Amino acid sequence: MNEIQSQTAGGPLDGPAGLRIDARQIQQIFVRYKLLALLLAVALIWLFFWAKTGGTFLTPRSLSNLFLQMSVTGMLACGMVFVIIAGEIDLSVGSLLGLLGGLVAILTVNFEWNTWLAVSVVLAAGMLIGMANGFVTTRMRIPSFIVGLGGMLAFRGLLQWGTDAVTIAPVPDDLVMIAQGFVPPAISGWLAAAIVAAAGYLTVQRRRNRARLALPSAPAWADALRLAAIAVVVIGFVAVLNRANGVPIPVLILLVLLAVFSYVAMQTVFGRHVYAVGGNVEATRLSGVNVDRVKLAVFALMGLMCAFAGIITTARSAAGSPSAGIGGELDAISACFIGGTSMRGGSGTVYGALIGALVMASLDNGMQQMNVDSSWQMIVKGFVLVLAVWIDVLSGSNRG
Repeated sequence: MNEIQSQTAGGPLDGPAGLRIDARQIQQIFVRYKLLALLLAVALIWLFFWAKTGGTFLTPRSLSNLFLQMSVTGMLACGMVFVIIAGEIDLSVGSLLGLLGGLVAILTVNFEWNTWLAVSVVLAAGMLIGMANGFVTTRMRIPSFIVGLGGMLAFRGLLQWGTDAVTIAPVPDDLVMIAQGFVPPAISGWLAAAIVAAAGYLTVQRRRNRARLALPSAPAWADALRLAAIAVVVIGFVAVLNRANGVPIPVLILLVLLAVFSYVAMQTVFGRHVYAVGGNVEATRLSGVNVDRVKLAVFALMGLMCAFAGIITTARSAAGSPSAGIGGELDAISACFIGGTSMRGGSGTVYGALIGALVMASLDNGMQQMNVDSSWQMIVKGFVLVLAVWIDVLSGSNRG
């Protein structure tokens, strides 16, 4: 009886030939290699849709459209992952995306502003609105869930009022090129080489720093294998997209944001404060960190990402639509949870959130190519989200 209880409680299980399998150890392996598991999931999804679409899913043009489709969700996820790590949530990002995308259309079409001036104003407006959300959350002590819910309604109403509920078109050609343009193949090749070189430089610097501090480092062969994998992925990524006119500009913007946000999260004091606030807000406050200022900055970054996403959405459709961004908040939050961000805060990565965005975009793109009914598309995406949160719960119980 005691043996049965130990097995059902997650204790060691006796396998064939005396092999003992510890469920807790399996969870630890999964948590440790979560990124590898995500990449494996993406590979399986791609193979499934490749088989079901007769190979068209993995053609260069299809993959180019896939990465272009994920760029908007990825931009939102870059900001949302910081919000969730800090222990908050923002449900207004879809409506704010639509409002800011509509604003850039109004300024360039109705008021005939210069495109780059309008883009600059919209980016600043996004940051200011994000700061306002953070102010209401931190200073007025209104839960971020309620602030986001109110913003979802208010921003959508402002968009409907500002556009008279009609599409504003056509936007200027130079604005359209932000989303519909491509990086020339020659430049893409140099960018790929620069990324690989930067990865190598950072690896060498990390090994030197750890040696200077007398800290253990990974074996040299492991770092070499990691760099080789990065080189293969980057060069293959660029080579495939170059066969379909080149790397889309929104994808390039997303890669730059990935590098910036990853550096901020992992290499700056502000990034460490964000993780600390989400992990234990009271202990962080007692240690002298200005928690309200950290959260205010996080919401400001979220607003800035909404501005980027709104501009790309308007440029891609060449028009400002009153329905733009509907459901964007759900896609961004789902991407974060699928990518391993903890719903309890204090844990998560930017690159994990972007892989989660890639999972969401792959499901959307693949099911659309298979002509799957939209109702089933929502069912599948909902199931994937619940599965991701369940895995997070297992990981949390394992850490506890």
